Amino acid sequence: MNLLDALFRSEAVETVFSDRTNIQTMLDFEGALARAEARVGVIPSTAAKAIEAKCRAELFDIGALSEATGPAGNVAFPLVKHLTALVAKKDKEAARFVHWGATSQDVIDTGRILQIRQALELILRDLDSLAEPLGEMAQKHRSTLMAGRTWMQHALPTTLGVKIAGWLDAIVRHSERLRETQRRCLVLQFGGAAGTLAALGNRGKDVSTFLAAELGLAVPDVPWHSHRDRMAEIAVTLGLCVGTMGKIARDISLHMQTEVAEIFEPAEEGRGGSSTMPHKRNPVGCAVVLSAAARVPGLVSTMLTAMVQEDERGLGGWHAEWETLPEIIHLTAGALHHFAAIVPALEIDPARMRKNLDLTHGLIFAEAVSMALGEKMGRAQAHELVQAACVRAEQEKKPLRAILSGDPRIGTQLTPADLDRLFDARNYLGAADEFVYRVVGTSRAKIPAGHE
Repeated sequence: MNLLDALFRSEAVETVFSDRTNIQTMLDFEGALARAEARVGVIPSTAAKAIEAKCRAELFDIGALSEATGPAGNVAFPLVKHLTALVAKKDKEAARFVHWGATSQDVIDTGRILQIRQALELILRDLDSLAEPLGEMAQKHRSTLMAGRTWMQHALPTTLGVKIAGWLDAIVRHSERLRETQRRCLVLQFGGAAGTLAALGNRGKDVSTFLAAELGLAVPDVPWHSHRDRMAEIAVTLGLCVGTMGKIARDISLHMQTEVAEIFEPAEEGRGGSSTMPHKRNPVGCAVVLSAAARVPGLVSTMLTAMVQEDERGLGGWHAEWETLPEIIHLTAGALHHFAAIVPALEIDPARMRKNLDLTHGLIFAEAVSMALGEKMGRAQAHELVQAACVRAEQEKKPLRAILSGDPRIGTQLTPADLDRLFDARNYLGAADEFVYRVVGTSRAKIPAGHE
């Protein structure tokens, strides 16, 4: 099913996980293994050259490999069998050394790590590309007033700048987290049949070192056949990233509602329309991100469940990863690719934000008044008085300030000038401005402009 690929997936990452690339990365392992073993004298150099010459995906019949994978239990077994046959046609002696000392899991896991390495670089590029536009938007709108909302109700005045700074702060954390995951998890898998490299005698460590160098991977202290925390960490790291994207997409889509109309996805020909309602402008990019945020957690759960594996080589849990982790990567990359396109082009309506700030006729300033009054008569009594005034304002359909001005218990404590100050949203923003500067500064230090 490919009809929805352009909606939910990233073409660049899709290529990384194509059948052809999957086969090539496993063949890359086999070619590198032969070179490493020749380097330390385990196999003849002529054999290594003969093996490497046949480690090309175009020489393999994908359909035949797929058919053979069913009875074999994994794709590496028929792959190695076919590679051996190809080598034997040119050099029967060299064919003896194909896959020497390795096991199927070494081929599959290391091949998958090579794919993941490519995919994470693409994901990180899109993730980092968000930092500069979000930082610029946060700075530009650091004084743009809007209603802060808690439990989807008006709470206190805030600024669009501090809201966007919150988005950016999370993006920076995910960038750091992803880099840490790359460093910790992109390592060689090479342990032989039971994780001891016994078939290589005392040359196993040397072969591992040179094999890792050939592939540009780190060498772990011990093979990790049945210890799947690295694969699970990749899944969890991406799951966290998708969760944040979902939160931001939820924010944008809520603010794009007709009744709110403060933030919009960019308007483009053919984007967000309706097949029957000409006036519609739907948050289609947010829909893609939110769909990923709904799907990825269950897949991450599968990866965590698959960690419980038996002894030195797992049964079933390892197999559960094969389609699950690529799907997590596909969904993350697809959502992020959409996100990287829409976020820098968001349309903002500051006038509508200001209008919405006044929707409750001053109720949004109730805490500011309560705090000022509390300094004079105590917090509990002040809270009770202001709460009663809010109830009256709603019942009588009057501005809160008018109710407060007419209450002698309050009028004796707060002057008209005091109320002027308290009913000016600019005076009740706390550290919002400082938060914006801090987040933008941290972002620029950790993800410099133009970084990829």
